[in-house]
Amino acid sequence: MEKIELTNKQKVEKSLDENYKEALKDDEFKALVSKLKIDESTAKKNTSKLQDTICEMLNCKKCKGMYNCSNAVEGHVFFPKMIEGKLNFVYTPCRYQKKHDQEMQNKVTGEKILETARMKDVDLTDKNRVPLIKWLKKFYDEYDKSKNLKGLYLHGSFGSGKTFLIAAIFNELAEKKKANTEIVYFPELLRSIKEDFSIMEEKIDYLKNVDILLIDDIGAENVTNWGRDEILGTILQYRMNSALPTFFTSNLTIEELEHHLSITKNDEDKVKARRIIERIKQLTSDLELISINRRN
Repeated sequence: MEKIELTNKQKVEKSLDENYKEALKDDEFKALVSKLKIDESTAKKNTSKLQDTICEMLNCKKCKGMYNCSNAVEGHVFFPKMIEGKLNFVYTPCRYQKKHDQEMQNKVTGEKILETARMKDVDLTDKNRVPLIKWLKKFYDEYDKSKNLKGLYLHGSFGSGKTFLIAAIFNELAEKKKANTEIVYFPELLRSIKEDFSIMEEKIDYLKNVDILLIDDIGAENVTNWGRDEILGTILQYRMNSALPTFFTSNLTIEELEHHLSITKNDEDKVKARRIIERIKQLTSDLELISINRRN
């Protein structure tokens, strides 16, 4: 009996059919096809891509953050969408990417506000701010590069304007007393160095030496031995030895920050956390600001 040879088209169709039947054994695949409400022909043609989607969705279920992302495009899922009756695949941002994008948008907006902040813009009707404003004015009046002035550890309620107030006095000092000032959002500093270690030495050297430094939102970072000891500890030790004014903002009291920096809470971590706290105490005065949330 003569053997019947399949055409190339028939071979492709047979392969698609076999792959599709095999894929249907996976409940996740079957559920995705059902959810998309696509016909069998479309599903067969896109079996491989749909399986990629399933794989990436499973990765997302186990994911703890973008740093742990296993997908082809970091922070995104290869996801099918029906567009004008046709099945298309697009890279859709995951919850961590959306959060990161929102943070970056807020950061850009916040940076613009901080860049233009001046003491004339400060709300003087809030009595809770009076001790802080007096402290900042005294620092401004006394500031001279030759003087050994302490900075400030400013802690208090979320959204109370801690960073704005310090940015305002920094801008006045830069404009009228020619001081080199820098505000660094601490969680972002750590993230940027992790993304590109080649910038670490230059960035740390700059932060060690700038005339006046604000380490903003300390305590909001994910604590690691590296971030605490190699980055923060290095900067603070140098600035303490050089008597350079250093400011901090935090939602944590100094005691709460020590607990936060202890990581595993074993004896060695407690000692290292205490060492950081002692440097902060050497560098700063401690003030609290409890006020309304001005970000609402």
